[in-house]
Amino acid sequence: MMNLLNNLVLGEFSPLKPIVPVILFEFKIGQYTVPVSNHMLMIAAASVILLILLPLATYPKRLAPKGLQNLVEAICVFLREEVARPALHEHTDKFIGFIWTMFFFILTLNLLGMIPTEAIIHVLTKKENHFGGPATANIWITAGLAFTTFLVTHIAGIRQQGLIHYIKTFIPPVPWYMAPFMYFLEIITAFVRPFALAVRLFANIVGGHTIIATLVGLIIIFKNYAIASVSVGAIVGMSFLELLVAFLQAYIFTILSTLFISFSVSPEH
Repeated sequence: MMNLLNNLVLGEFSPLKPIVPVILFEFKIGQYTVPVSNHMLMIAAASVILLILLPLATYPKRLAPKGLQNLVEAICVFLREEVARPALHEHTDKFIGFIWTMFFFILTLNLLGMIPTEAIIHVLTKKENHFGGPATANIWITAGLAFTTFLVTHIAGIRQQGLIHYIKTFIPPVPWYMAPFMYFLEIITAFVRPFALAVRLFANIVGGHTIIATLVGLIIIFKNYAIASVSVGAIVGMSFLELLVAFLQAYIFTILSTLFISFSVSPEH
């Protein structure tokens, strides 16, 4: 009987379960049915948190900020002076709002994904639920973020240089017989960049959550105090690493987006 129960538990266990999107409810707009998943709910939660938290962090204005205001200001100044300005130069102020928004939004999604919302609600209500999950472990969401960078990059390039000149910038100064080949490579590169942005963020978040879920699974499988102790220690260590990854991946996505924009608005590109 115990073996049967163990097999049922193992059959239900999946290390990918915490990152799989689940439809929570649906609503209709005219003839269209719009599904709302747990990841969409996390995006809404991140948006609300930022809309409330960031204005509070900047009010009241102080000559010597402290606490949360000091932290937010330090991050904003660092992103503007150390990330954006060296790449964008005189164009920094045009795009710094986008850069700040992208960083804080991705960071908030990453941090919210680390909170075991489902488990907390289950403990409080004794009911199964799917309220939570890492939204940035959804390739469609990271692809949406990357596509936003793609649009901003090329729209900025066209506005700065004009459509015809911007198209010409895809052909580097090479011999004429190599121009078609190089133009083709540059066009492919323009589409590969957002793909790389999306996959990098997606893969790192998926990898971390999958490892933690697997370590939890080891406790369920072996039911051994020694293995459980090692697993718990590893989970704590991985959680701290995931916290670092949350900041690091938001920073990498932001700095790469900044570089792509700088390539498009610089005539020498």
